[in-house]
Amino acid sequence: MAQSIYDFEVKDLTGKPVKLEQYKGKVLLVVNIASKCGLTPQLKGLEKIYKQYKEKGFEILAFPSNDFMQEPKEGADIAEFCSINYGVDFKVFEKGKVKGDNGQPVYQYLGGNTKRFGLFNNYPVWNFQKYLVDKNGRVVDWFAPWKKPEDAKITAEIEKCLAQ
Repeated sequence: MAQSIYDFEVKDLTGKPVKLEQYKGKVLLVVNIASKCGLTPQLKGLEKIYKQYKEKGFEILAFPSNDFMQEPKEGADIAEFCSINYGVDFKVFEKGKVKGDNGQPVYQYLGGNTKRFGLFNNYPVWNFQKYLVDKNGRVVDWFAPWKKPEDAKITAEIEKCLAQ
């Protein structure tokens, strides 16, 4: 059983393995993204807070997913879309599932280690659900998809984690 997010290996947009242990000691915001979602403009807000906090040890890890039928793109097309339309400079990983038992292992970890909805694991309810991970690789909070990344509650929690 995974003790932290650092126990996982994922793939980048080219299919190359990436060990998340390379982010040890950083505060992470993990978010599932999609290019055809009404919330897609949040990529601009994500980039804004990434630039604001990256020098202090903050990273955004974005995982494209078609679980909600809003990500038709693959690989390089996702990277190009994010870069050209929103100036995204944070890390975007390979498209994959984020919900339930079929979700990528890292998302099973995130969903199982946050406040739950009753008896259910807290998997993304829609695109742009955000999970905040502390410097020790543990999930400390999550934010609903419709909460904008630059919202004061999110930035306050990021700052709190960075100060620890």
